[in-house]
Amino acid sequence: MKGVRRTIVRTLVLLTGLNAFAVAQAADTYDIDPVHTQILFFVSHLGYSNSEGEFHKFAGKYRFDPADWGTASVNVTIETESLSLDDAAWDKHLKSADFFNVEKFPQVTFRSTRVEKTGENTGRVAGELTLLGVTKPVTLDLQFNKAAEFPMSKKFKSGFSATTTIKRSEWGMTFGVPMGIGDEVKIRLEVEGFRE
Repeated sequence: MKGVRRTIVRTLVLLTGLNAFAVAQAADTYDIDPVHTQILFFVSHLGYSNSEGEFHKFAGKYRFDPADWGTASVNVTIETESLSLDDAAWDKHLKSADFFNVEKFPQVTFRSTRVEKTGENTGRVAGELTLLGVTKPVTLDLQFNKAAEFPMSKKFKSGFSATTTIKRSEWGMTFGVPMGIGDEVKIRLEVEGFRE
């Protein structure tokens, strides 16, 4: 009788473990589509306007299950050399040691630590942003836009919009603060990804 009980217990433990594994694997994995993804930032230019910049080279993956946002995650690597403000002089200065110091720090990374749903199609992504060799927590407001078969390629695709605001001085990027170049940087992401 004890042997039967042990067998039943072992079976239940195995089934519980398999069920937990299935839940953990429920979220689909997506490769970020670099053609239809934009990484934008905006910063005050001496109060006259909010200058806009963009990174053109990046790569990453994310996991997402619309039924369980808690299983979602994202990892992105941005190449700082791909920075552009549509002006050669500005680009050169922002790539210098005054700002992104691209020679010493060729990449910016973001790794999520938690994703939570806040509304029908909204949520928050908490994570760690590494810039200039400094890692600090950042939280993005997330909008889930759509998940469906992409009509051109017939591949399954999902899309999101996200925003956050950081103070660049917290990562050691202090040039122009407080002379008038904004410390606060507004970041806007428009992301599409193909399901693997």
